[in-house]
Amino acid sequence: MKFEIITIFPDFFRGPLDYGIVRRAREAGLIEIAIHDLRGYTHDRHKTVDDRPFGGGEGMVLKPEPIFECLEAMEITPRAERLREGARETVALLSPQGPVFTQTMAQELARRERVVLICGRYEGVDERVSEHLADREISVGDFVLSGGELGAAIIVDAMTRLVPGALGNAASTQRESFAMGDSANVSKKMTGVGQPKGENKPPSSTCASGGLLDYPHYTRPAEFRGMEVPEVLLNGNHDEIRRWRRRKALEKTVANRPDLLRGAELSREDREVLEQLSIVSGQLLDSDAE
Repeated sequence: MKFEIITIFPDFFRGPLDYGIVRRAREAGLIEIAIHDLRGYTHDRHKTVDDRPFGGGEGMVLKPEPIFECLEAMEITPRAERLREGARETVALLSPQGPVFTQTMAQELARRERVVLICGRYEGVDERVSEHLADREISVGDFVLSGGELGAAIIVDAMTRLVPGALGNAASTQRESFAMGDSANVSKKMTGVGQPKGENKPPSSTCASGGLLDYPHYTRPAEFRGMEVPEVLLNGNHDEIRRWRRRKALEKTVANRPDLLRGAELSREDREVLEQLSIVSGQLLDSDAE
């Protein structure tokens, strides 16, 4: 997978993309990251990339010319082709006006071979970039940043985790918060269903997220300053551990992000837990159990 980032601050990315999983994935040749300095596509001695908006208003707006010329120099696939299902490339404009970046979006984008991220700045970007050049806009949250660079780094990190081979344990991406999609199949793999006899597999107590927040994690020591690890995690009964973890994931999701329940993959057991806790209304759950 190749990421290409268009920015007026190319040095910004020397730090965020040089550590951890992203660095290891780059060194292993699993991903490639190219940074394009937008000022290199200007033609005046001041390397001007912005101008005042027509109609008046506060601040400055990024000009269309350098962005269009940069994409043309990159020989990107025409926008009409990029909008087709199964396209191998995408050009995204980082913008507060775009849909919010989610794990589901990361999974969809991770199927692309080339992802171009245009970092907005100032008061915005000339609308012609969104209408005629980018095939999507992406926001990293309902707040305003000084530019798209931080958002681009977030997107690269989230997507890199989904690249095969980037993580030591590929199943980790299915057990994290917000993970959706193949969790049912992953659960079968993790419990050993359908696996060759004798194949190494994680314990059945590990369960896929299915769109919920993650369950609580504990490690050694079992007792720390009077705070003890829940006994259920120490008894070795993986079925009990699985049920405890799933219940805690449901409790945490309801407490912190109840909106996620609407799109979560809920089993009959999940629904029974939610009914026992009396913490959701019937409107959140379908009447038919899975």
